Amino acid sequence: MRFLFYTHSLVSDWNHGNAHFLRGVMRELLAKGHQAVALEPQDGWSRANLAAEQGEAAIARFAADFPELRSLSYQNDFDHESALSEADVVIVHEWTDPELITRIGRSRSAGGTFTLLFHDTHHRAISAETAISSLRLDAFDGILAFGEALSERYRSAGWGKRVFTWHEAADVRLFRPHSEIPRNSGLVWIGNWGDDERSTEICTFLIEPVRTLGLQATVHGVRYPAAALHALNDAAIDYRGWVANADVPAIFARYRATVHIPRRPYVERLPGIPTIRVFEALACGIPLVSAPWHDVEGMFRRGRDFLFARDESQMTAHLGAIVNDRALAESLSASGLETIAARHTCARRVDQLLDILAACGSARVIQQLAAREAT
Repeated sequence: MRFLFYTHSLVSDWNHGNAHFLRGVMRELLAKGHQAVALEPQDGWSRANLAAEQGEAAIARFAADFPELRSLSYQNDFDHESALSEADVVIVHEWTDPELITRIGRSRSAGGTFTLLFHDTHHRAISAETAISSLRLDAFDGILAFGEALSERYRSAGWGKRVFTWHEAADVRLFRPHSEIPRNSGLVWIGNWGDDERSTEICTFLIEPVRTLGLQATVHGVRYPAAALHALNDAAIDYRGWVANADVPAIFARYRATVHIPRRPYVERLPGIPTIRVFEALACGIPLVSAPWHDVEGMFRRGRDFLFARDESQMTAHLGAIVNDRALAESLSASGLETIAARHTCARRVDQLLDILAACGSARVIQQLAAREAT
């Protein structure tokens, strides 16, 4: 089948974690014999910021790192109707311009035979409810939400015809252990500042434990204000800015531990949704300690795949134990890898997507699924 993804960006992962997941999903679709193309706005903020901060060479890296993937950029004169007519499945990310979302829905309503899905991987359904409630989703065949709490928000509000929970996952073609790289550094965190949605938590669960333990630590990420950079420097934490996602597995391989610091809206109002870095870190085999969040869907094995820290003191104790107890570190690494392989790979998500299409797909898609099943 021919899959068309409307994404904010596939080329740029600057402050844009959804690009990680879509790259992995598209690679798995291609591996299964499907076609997959992304469409992204020429002037999208992620791509524009990456080019402004890192130069065009950073944009060019996408083709070198993911040569099998294809992303086309569009401007106001792009013929969307032509692109839609050639697709079997169209998946539209929630950062897409609302007018374009309406236009795509109109094409489906006007006799388009493609299956149309809306993909939400953010917290705007509760933090910017008006923006989401005003979207014209009546023509969409289904909603893909990246957590059950978000799915319930769509269902309770009556947004969309059918809602499916479709979690993010690790692209294990990229994210895997590198045993050939010595794990002789302290702690690394790869995460963006995030509009003060976790500024207090970064201090509590990263900066202060590092200071207390005297760990050698590194932070990668973007949008850190001057005060945050000063706090990192004061704790002797090495700040290295943006890093291409393709480089992250080798970085994880050099460190003994990492942390997960969720954004506050997910902890307080959309429980059960971790950042994609949890999947990616565990897929690389790096021991992880998480700040508090509620794994209400039982996605991981508490205390086995990673450790939870309820406060600064416990985070400090857990990190100290991992750094000093090789058996504990190896146990966490092995358990995390096991859970990712069994439950949270992009290949598994593609299988789930095909099941979703079997449940809500257009006649055209159902026919093609049946034909593949029969071969």
